[in-house]
Amino acid sequence: MVLRGVAALWRGVAQVVGGVAGWKPSVWHSPGAQRVLVVAPHPDDEIGCGGTLLLHGRAGDEIHLVHVTDGRMSRAGGLGPEQMAYQRKLEAAAAARALGCARGETHWLGLREWEWEDAALVPALRDRLRETRPHVVYAPSCVDFHPEHVRVARCLAQALADVRARDLTVRVYQIQVPLTALLVNLIAPLHAVVQELLAAMQCYASQWGSVERCLRMKRYCASFYACAGLAEEFWQLDADGYRRVHAGSAGAGANGAFRGMRARPFTDPLSYLRGLRARRHLRAFSQRR
Repeated sequence: MVLRGVAALWRGVAQVVGGVAGWKPSVWHSPGAQRVLVVAPHPDDEIGCGGTLLLHGRAGDEIHLVHVTDGRMSRAGGLGPEQMAYQRKLEAAAAARALGCARGETHWLGLREWEWEDAALVPALRDRLRETRPHVVYAPSCVDFHPEHVRVARCLAQALADVRARDLTVRVYQIQVPLTALLVNLIAPLHAVVQELLAAMQCYASQWGSVERCLRMKRYCASFYACAGLAEEFWQLDADGYRRVHAGSAGAGANGAFRGMRARPFTDPLSYLRGLRARRHLRAFSQRR
């Protein structure tokens, strides 16, 4: 009850601040018949944009999901590395089905967590980009505190540079660090798919602690932008903007600037407040020509 009360308090604060600030980002939509590629550093990270993937499915879009690492280093439940990798692969497959990804549209790279090299990932991502020819890529970013999330983002930026895709939109999604209104320029209200999203989240039983933090951010987003229930936030860029952020000094300068959401909600606002200067710098850097 205490934890629910604290989270409710922060939702109320978000509602007040959002109402006063009056930020109005664009609202997600799809024209249909789009090809979508999601890059998830670990099995469960795709939940950060899971509700939007369900909306893509309803719009008739083709969704491809790439899990980069096998997540073996999680210590949840006392499982060893091999057991954990096996468990998370099973959970990822179940979640992919719940999110509407057909079997042929899920790509398990399964790199050993913390043991992989950029030289292995960049060509793998380049191949997925060439095979799927996406209109939209949902991507991690340097707005994070987890080193592997940031590394995957930089590898994706390199792969995009190699492919030189035109008319491709990149949507940075939140994993464990809020983007905040400084970077968010697109939101997806999820009132139509809440139950399906919760079902997908529950597939990750071993990672519920991380998934629950993601759920809190979706609630805060809905409160801030006056949406019903849940909503997801994105920083939408063209491919060149994403490459500039991650290939230039801006991304490197963001290292250590951010604070991830903690297991309990007592200090959630600190994750939104820490790193504001770094976010402003990233926004300016992405807009350079």
